[in-house]
Amino acid sequence: MRTVPAAPLADGEYERVDAFWRAANYLAVGQLYLTANPLLRESLRAEHVKSRLLGHWGTVPGLTLVYSHLNRLIRLGDLDVLYVTGPGHGGPAVQAATWLEGSYSEMYPAVGRDEDGMAELFRNFSFPGGMPSHSGPEVPGSINEGGELGYSLAHAHGAVFDAPERIAVCVIGDGEAETGPLATAWHGNKFLDPVHDGAVLPVLHLNGYKIASPTLLDRIGDEELSALLSGYGYVPYLVEGDDPERVHHDLAGALDRAIDDIREIRRSAREHGTRTRPRWPMIVLRTPKGWTGPGELGGEPVEGTWRAHQIPLDSPAEDPERLGLLERWMREYAPEELFDERGRPRSVITEAIPEGHRRMGANPAANGGVAVALRLPDVREYAVDIPRRGGGVGSPMAALGEYLRDVFSANARRRDFRIFCPDELDSNKLGAVHAATSRAWQAETDSVEAELAPGGRVMEMLSEHTLQGWLEGYLLTGRHGLFVSYEAFVHIVDSMFNQFAKWLKVSGELSWRGPVPSLTYLLSSHVWQQDHNGFSHQDPGFLDHVTHKKPELVRVHLPPDANTLLCVIDTCLRGENGINVVVSGKQSQPNWLAMEEARRHVVRGIGTWEWAGTAEGEPDVVLACAGDVPTRETLAAVDLLRHRLPRLGVRVVNVIDLLRLQGGRENPHGIPDTEFESLFTADKPVVFVYHGYPWLIHRLTHGRPNRNLHVRGYREEGATTTPFDMAVRNGIDRYALVVDVIDHVAGLGAGAAETRQAMIDKRTEHDLHTREHGRDLPEVAEWTWQGPGSEERPGAGAASAEAGDEHESGG
Repeated sequence: MRTVPAAPLADGEYERVDAFWRAANYLAVGQLYLTANPLLRESLRAEHVKSRLLGHWGTVPGLTLVYSHLNRLIRLGDLDVLYVTGPGHGGPAVQAATWLEGSYSEMYPAVGRDEDGMAELFRNFSFPGGMPSHSGPEVPGSINEGGELGYSLAHAHGAVFDAPERIAVCVIGDGEAETGPLATAWHGNKFLDPVHDGAVLPVLHLNGYKIASPTLLDRIGDEELSALLSGYGYVPYLVEGDDPERVHHDLAGALDRAIDDIREIRRSAREHGTRTRPRWPMIVLRTPKGWTGPGELGGEPVEGTWRAHQIPLDSPAEDPERLGLLERWMREYAPEELFDERGRPRSVITEAIPEGHRRMGANPAANGGVAVALRLPDVREYAVDIPRRGGGVGSPMAALGEYLRDVFSANARRRDFRIFCPDELDSNKLGAVHAATSRAWQAETDSVEAELAPGGRVMEMLSEHTLQGWLEGYLLTGRHGLFVSYEAFVHIVDSMFNQFAKWLKVSGELSWRGPVPSLTYLLSSHVWQQDHNGFSHQDPGFLDHVTHKKPELVRVHLPPDANTLLCVIDTCLRGENGINVVVSGKQSQPNWLAMEEARRHVVRGIGTWEWAGTAEGEPDVVLACAGDVPTRETLAAVDLLRHRLPRLGVRVVNVIDLLRLQGGRENPHGIPDTEFESLFTADKPVVFVYHGYPWLIHRLTHGRPNRNLHVRGYREEGATTTPFDMAVRNGIDRYALVVDVIDHVAGLGAGAAETRQAMIDKRTEHDLHTREHGRDLPEVAEWTWQGPGSEERPGAGAASAEAGDEHESGG
């Protein structure tokens, strides 16, 4: 690794940087230990110490050190800097720094920048009703929750895409660096366009230990570590030591050099048109764990060991000797030199702080509320023409691709929309977007390759973790995006979804955090058609996972055709502070609703398709469906019932917004019980065909008026097989649904026995046919809707019937 020759800091700069660092460390220790006597105006007593000591010290001195030096760079260069902290329990460091700079007190006026405010800062940390030990959404300037490690570097890259003047300085803990998401996120440098994007400056902080054992990157030696980081495409600068004065000068020199490198990369690309992939700088900072803390305790070393990870001096309230050690530790920072008689930071500190929005805790991009609504084309212009019900057969995703192409075009000047997809954009039939933008690519290209460009806004990489991290950083700093994935493999980011949902929940409770664009997952290549991928690619369980979160945050959409998909995505791209999950097949399928019908149906989220049913008034049975394949099989079953049991009254209910099923007490978005009963009746049998695992519908409808629900869905039966065979294997096929209706409608029994047997025979015939010919029965493969509207265009009559639907419930 390279080192930068030490150059003494300019007059007064060393004193300012060091004073800020010492003050931040002092405040961090106070947060860990004290509830009173914040300036040590009297000797510490047991009652000044918290009854429960919760938090972490080991990573704090490194985080405050970097913060102190970034203040200098921002002031001297008028830089736009985001500070992203990866080490998990670094909350005390960032809270201390933002309190010193004043942004904390601006967000929390009750925690003033004086002695009383300092006492409140101390008391609130890791205290019931107070602040967390992580740098979460409660902390000004934060876009990374440190509780779950591994996402900081991806967040940092996402934050600088399409922000050409921004620099995200990302401190990476050496424990965090062992996680899979972080290890892959190093490759983000290969996607940064120095013309249109900002820069990320990683700071790998090697303090040597995790909670109880050494860290890998600290023990592989400088030569191997340098080779690793250089192989990732970085120019690493090494700063190491345990003498504060020497480290201050060395770190200042290394940071100055790194900023100069970034400026030169930008200048070369923007002024001279250089398009070779740059090698971005980074810092390797090696300082002791728990630096400036207790050197030893009870004859055992503490500073520079794993013992400094959490609370280095435990139980000081019960042990006078340890209480004395705590007081000596805090007094070594010389608080009287740092704070005046009223507890306010002295001028040596305030002069070190950038002004206004240049303060890292006050950077608007990190605190939400800076997003500008996307310019969206009129979705009606992309309507799929439906000559008849079930006609206009085609891929919904292909239709959506044309709409998204024009979303890119409409926002090309602002560059605030991107698609994030793990090498599956074309596979998922969205290739039309390439007419408006390319895939982002900084590396070499071959003559056979296409749609690759440095300024592309389609982000493709075979790492769902990195893609989600990029998208989160992009959204949290005010831009818009879409995550496109195969349905089965979105589970890879289950935990990241968890963390982001928790972030949004807390953010929504903070008046000073502005709204951010919603995160939208578009899941295709779904469970019901995996002709060549088979069982490994069949898992709809992400929907179950999502529905455990706060219902006001999440929405699950199952559009049954192209026009409803277009309307759903148009709605999602307008949303704020939420998470949308949209599931749509990419293969050709029937289209059911004309555009105006689709728009109304998406607004309602759930409704009766009167044109599809046979009941006049109260039905004998309700056939409900949610999802594109379930909808097709439901309507095929209705076709069979219409011809074989013409006197049976069937109502068809289609669910597009899944959480409308949930009761209003559990979900404010759910329909009321009266409306649920008007749709599903009070006691008639309901055969519900659902896209995913059937028990989710039982959970969502628990406590609803009609308990007579019989849910069919995916039951872990799959293979490399035909599309219809997947339905048969899992019992959602049209023939099984007819059998279900016969079995559950009272009085049908003997009169429908012939039909029931015919349906069972058809399933047997299907099984034999597919095993012999490798394809579905012709009557299945060539099936088209034969009910009302099958011979004419859905026009004014159909639209007016929908408009008059008594079950409409608004937005």
